[in-house]
This record gives sequence, structure tokens and C-alpha cells, in this order.
Amino acid sequence: MVELVAQPSRVAITDESEGAIMAEYQNLFTQVQVHAPSFPGVSVGRDDRERTGTPIHVHLFGRLGDAQVGPIYLGWFGLASLICGFIAFEIIGLNMMASVNWDPIEFVRQLFWLALEPPAPHYGLSIPPLNEGGWWLMAGFFLTTSILLWWVRMYRRARALGMGTHVAWAFAAAIWLYLVLGFIRPVLMGSWSEAVPFGIFPHLDWTAAFSIRYGNLFYNPFHMLSIAFLYGSTLLFAMHGATILAVSRFGGEREIEQIVDRGTASERAALFWRWTMGFNASMESIHRWAWWFAVLCPLTGGIGILLTGTVVDNWYLWAVKHHVAPMYPAVFGTVVDPATVQGVQP
Repeated sequence: MVELVAQPSRVAITDESEGAIMAEYQNLFTQVQVHAPSFPGVSVGRDDRERTGTPIHVHLFGRLGDAQVGPIYLGWFGLASLICGFIAFEIIGLNMMASVNWDPIEFVRQLFWLALEPPAPHYGLSIPPLNEGGWWLMAGFFLTTSILLWWVRMYRRARALGMGTHVAWAFAAAIWLYLVLGFIRPVLMGSWSEAVPFGIFPHLDWTAAFSIRYGNLFYNPFHMLSIAFLYGSTLLFAMHGATILAVSRFGGEREIEQIVDRGTASERAALFWRWTMGFNASMESIHRWAWWFAVLCPLTGGIGILLTGTVVDNWYLWAVKHHVAPMYPAVFGTVVDPATVQGVQP
């Protein structure tokens, strides 16, 4: 007789005929799924009525994680965010379509190279005609409104559930970098033309041109910090994810239960890092380490972008002056800041 037993994070199969116990765990490679009644979630009082959609179960999703989909809490902030995001998406998409003369084949073929460009430099911070950057301003307004409304929704949902607001503030770090690139720095520079275009390859081209114009962004110390936190956060998350997966056979994903027990998955994980690194994080501290590393990536990156062109005009010359980088051999003469060359437009 084979019995299927559902536990919080695993499926246990007991085969009495063989007198053996086998276990299948709910991770990416699980072949056995538990089908339980849909759970709408804990009550949040009168706001329960805002939950929409009848829960469904998708077998493929169950292979990757939880099979239940819905209900979702949209609310007025979520609805307004989706509407504003859709308007921005339509403005960008229709302008890209217009740039290829409304040809759907060319639109698909050139999609990665199409762009909605910001206004030209001579418009400064004024509002230009629609076809000369006005559409870019409008799309940016609705996209920014959508993102900020979504942040409010995330914050309110966390508070309603009695959670900490760590996710919302992590999202705010990404919003900071977005606002620096598209709003704060262009305002400080006095021109919308300093902002990033909407488009896939065009925004990458903007990044390359931006670095060249300001003497190689790699010499920007805040860019260095941003990259260090980027790589550091990927390393920390990979180390933590690998460790929990490695002890999933002991129920390592049930972290709170594990902390108070001896000889469990958590203690084995801690011993592994103590034996291999001489140090181990706790089940709480590893998440704080990873959270801070991830959040500091866009925070320091935004500071570096904000200082570029406003405080420092050439990061290579700055690095030479502050003994961060060596001066190149004077094979081709003295290195000149391109911004000081006569005839160069600001």
C-alpha cells in the first residue's frame, strides 16, 4: 500500500510492502505534487473583498513551485498602476510603429533597434512638440506614475499582512536609479536630452556613449561599488540558495522550525560554512547580508550617475588626479578633456 502524505514542504511516500520510507521534496525537480483545496490567504479584514479571481491549479507551475494561481489583490492603486503602465507602453510602442511607417514586419524585424528618443538639447527642460520629444516626456510621466503607484501598493499590502516593508524599500532602491537616469540628473543638467531613450539596444548605446563622453565610467568609484555589490549579491544569493537546496533532504527550507533544533539542516549548513570558511551566518543574518548587497547596487550606481557631468566631467582624469589610475604614457601627447575642446557642444 502506498500512502501520499502532505507536509508543509514535502511529500512523503510510505511503502509498507517493502518496509521502506522514500521521500520526494517540493523543489524544481519534484515529480510528485500535492493537490489540496485552494487557500485564499490570511484575512486582512474588510480589504478581503479586494481579492479577485477564483484560484486555479496549474500542473506545470507545480513542477516549479506552488501550483495554485490566485486570488490576487489588485486594489485601486494596483489598477491605476496597470492603467498608467499600459498607456506608457502604448505610447512607446505606437511611436516605434510610426518610425517604421506602420509596417508590422519591419516593426518585428527592427524591434531591438527601435527607440523613443528624448527631446533635443536646444529644448532644455521645456515641453517640446509631441514628435520632437513630447511623446517621450508623456511616456516617462505615465511610466513613472505607474511604478510609484505599484510601490505604494506593495508597501500597503506588506503592512496589511503585518509584514516588514523590506521588499518595498528594495524596490525603492531600483526606483532611485530609474529616477536618477530619467529625471533627477537631466533636471540638474538643465536638459531632457541627458535622459535615457526608451528602447532595447538604443538604451545600451546611450550607456556606452555616456561612458565615453565622461572619460570611462569604470573609473567612477561609485560605479566600482555598484559592480562590487552586484557581483557580491549574486554570490551571496547563490551560496545561500545552494546551501538550503543541499540540506532540503533534512527540511532545510523550514527555516524557523530549524533554528531552535540541534542536528538539523540549519546546523549542518552552519557547520559546513564554519568548516570551509571559518565563519557562518545565521538564518536571519544571511538574508540581511544579501538584502543589503542587492539594495546597495542601485543606490551606489545612482549616486555615481548623479555625480557624472554635475560634479565630475571626466572620470579618467579624476582617477589620475586622485591616484586611482596611472597616467597613460605620453605617446600621443597630453590627454585633453573632450569637453574643453573648442566647438564641442555641451
